Amino acid sequence: MRAMWSGAVSFGLVNIPIRLYSATEDHKLDFHMLHKTDLSPIRYVKVCKEEGEEVQMADIVKGYEYERGQYVVITDEDFERASPRKTKTIDIMDFVDVGEIDAIYFEKPYYLEPDRGADKPYALLRDALAKSNKVGIARYVIRNREQIGVVKPMGDILVLDQMRFAAEIRQPEGLSVPDVEIQDREMDMALALIDQLTDAFEPEKYHDTYSDELMRVINERIEGKEPEPGEPAPVLTGQVPDLVALLKASLEQPKEKAKAAGAEKRKKVA
Repeated sequence: MRAMWSGAVSFGLVNIPIRLYSATEDHKLDFHMLHKTDLSPIRYVKVCKEEGEEVQMADIVKGYEYERGQYVVITDEDFERASPRKTKTIDIMDFVDVGEIDAIYFEKPYYLEPDRGADKPYALLRDALAKSNKVGIARYVIRNREQIGVVKPMGDILVLDQMRFAAEIRQPEGLSVPDVEIQDREMDMALALIDQLTDAFEPEKYHDTYSDELMRVINERIEGKEPEPGEPAPVLTGQVPDLVALLKASLEQPKEKAKAAGAEKRKKVA
């Protein structure tokens, strides 16, 4: 892997030189925009509004509009001058219990690798976080934008999990949510079904099955065939299902069969 950023993790007076790596990679299928008549690729160009001509990347600069139509050019050095510390430091501000943070705040994980000579303080922070069951709330600047994240241990490595700021989370005001009475029997059977389908989390067994189906359609198109439709969409109706009967039928299935039939059962319920 290639490091995308280097700096230091800081807490108190301790600075741990680190290198930062993206912990995720994109596996989505790539599609090109084509001209319908001759299937030639469509090229997106950057055009100067004043001259009407294409501008090369080397001739493009960042500008801030301080008045309508008036810009000041900001260089990469200017971004660093704003706060040299923040552009080179993942600054841990607080430590909190790991269970306090709702998953809605998490956005993107990064791996942190100790730089030369930083093994001991890196291991100390990693092991102390694991033993205390806490994570560090940190702020840092990457790609010219201040971010907030948590520094946490994952096995032998420290992970920086980029978070959303509270102001970026939309409130669910105005949404219609159910206010209904759940019968004891319904709750007992639902809990029993959840217990029956509970298993250890194994991330490797989950993958992008839609891309698999889409690739099947692409291959059939390449072979000149009319692609066969996959699993049909559910027919949505306003009919209220008999929850007890459905739960009872689900509980009577073997665990493996219940999991496999889950999607089909939900489709029929809808």
